[in-house]
Amino acid sequence: MTTPRDPVVIVGAGPVGVACALLLAHRGVASVILERHREPYALPRAVHLDDEVFRILQAVGIDETFAPLTRPMPGMRLVNGRGRVMTEFSRDTGAGRNGFPPDSMFDQPDLERILLAKAADVDLIDLRRGCQVTELSGGARPVVCYRNLTGATTSIDAVAVIGCDGANSVVREQLGITMRDFRFDERWLVVDVLTPAPLDVWTGVHQICDPHRAATFMPVTGNRYRWEFRVRGDDDLDALRSEDSIRHLLSPWMSPAVLAESEIMRRASYTFRARVARTWRAGRVFLAGDAAHQTPPFVGQGLGSGLRDAFNLTWKLADVLDGAAPEVLLDTYESERTPHATRVILMALVVGWCLTGGQDRLASIRRALVTAACRIPRIAHALPDASPALSRGPLVQRRGFRSRLNGTVFPQPWVRTPDGARRLDDLLGTGYALITRGRLRDHTATRLAATGLTHIDVDDLACVPSTNPSPSAVMRSQHTYAILLRPDRVVMASARTCAHVGDLLSSYQRVHRTDLEDISV
Repeated sequence: MTTPRDPVVIVGAGPVGVACALLLAHRGVASVILERHREPYALPRAVHLDDEVFRILQAVGIDETFAPLTRPMPGMRLVNGRGRVMTEFSRDTGAGRNGFPPDSMFDQPDLERILLAKAADVDLIDLRRGCQVTELSGGARPVVCYRNLTGATTSIDAVAVIGCDGANSVVREQLGITMRDFRFDERWLVVDVLTPAPLDVWTGVHQICDPHRAATFMPVTGNRYRWEFRVRGDDDLDALRSEDSIRHLLSPWMSPAVLAESEIMRRASYTFRARVARTWRAGRVFLAGDAAHQTPPFVGQGLGSGLRDAFNLTWKLADVLDGAAPEVLLDTYESERTPHATRVILMALVVGWCLTGGQDRLASIRRALVTAACRIPRIAHALPDASPALSRGPLVQRRGFRSRLNGTVFPQPWVRTPDGARRLDDLLGTGYALITRGRLRDHTATRLAATGLTHIDVDDLACVPSTNPSPSAVMRSQHTYAILLRPDRVVMASARTCAHVGDLLSSYQRVHRTDLEDISV
């Protein structure tokens, strides 16, 4: 168990870093957050979360405070260069598979304010601003040196370090970790505008598939709107950011008079990249968020991937620090997150290649293919799943036709309780859980009690009616009687009959033997 004298040091107080600290605090682990900026970044950046990532914010403990500041997103339209809608990918705005709308728009400063307020109330979290990391040693007992506001240098003996310090990560540089580059470098102009009144526009995402000037338009929340325009190779960037140019670029959506009354919150150019760190761990030092991976924004998973890192890593680290699991369990962080993040990046590259039309001689062919594909009903009403299942590994048993739930995130319904409707995760706690479709045999129940696992019989749950299938129906459709659920709500293993539930308990005990030697990644 950690103590205030040997905390986990988290470098970076953005959403990923603060989420790591809060998730660790829920498990009784103290942390020190070192942030080089003296004040939170005030301008908007990320604007989209899916329901699985919103569920992570539930685990962090801010979902109820944050939800009123978000807006369900109804889908995406593909628009050609003449402003004509090619097709619409619709999204249900009600509670989805994870208990939240499938897609939500938000303003990142709102999220950061809520996270920081939550962290300020937690004694186990010590946030230090104006602290620049100057030196870092890896190994089993890392030491972090930093320079504070007075210029004095201080060192911390850490039980572990998590580098959440962005694309230009000092932690990554100190460790000498290089990036695998997918050779995607595109500069885009991002314009955020606050209007005096709502614009008369459809409230989903508009993807402008124009090879001359690919663009994205997104109503965010309230009267906040975002535009992203691809910068061509022959563009004069200063001219593109000028008032006349902005007025011209935004003219399809707002008149010069409305723009004159609006506040342009930001007009900045960014280079979108596709990169993944070649390793995410050096001893007890880990990378997370943009320090570990950078993705183009075409599937809206930049921040989401970082929050998935936080959720995947923190429960494993807490179990190891508590002595509940062996050190080798930490190897599964990289082995699970690297392929997942890489698949999301590749998906973003493919989607971007299709939707933005390209700038090469194949643009017209690609545009024709996209237009033709949009006429196929199954394609026209589907958006890609941004969270593929985890592959087989020490914490995910073999996946196949008879075990398709393994590696997937288990659905979360609303459940009626004597205290009112609650989401399933609120009943599960922060650890592992055994989910069954029916009662346990007496000897299995006795064995379960010895493990301390939470047990829920989904056939006894009074689920609130929803358009989504209930957990019981999901398990029945997969001919599954029981599942072993990890703390991050991923299905570790499944059993088809009551007689095999004991195998799930054995899987749990195997992973949590402190003398474990046989887990390999």
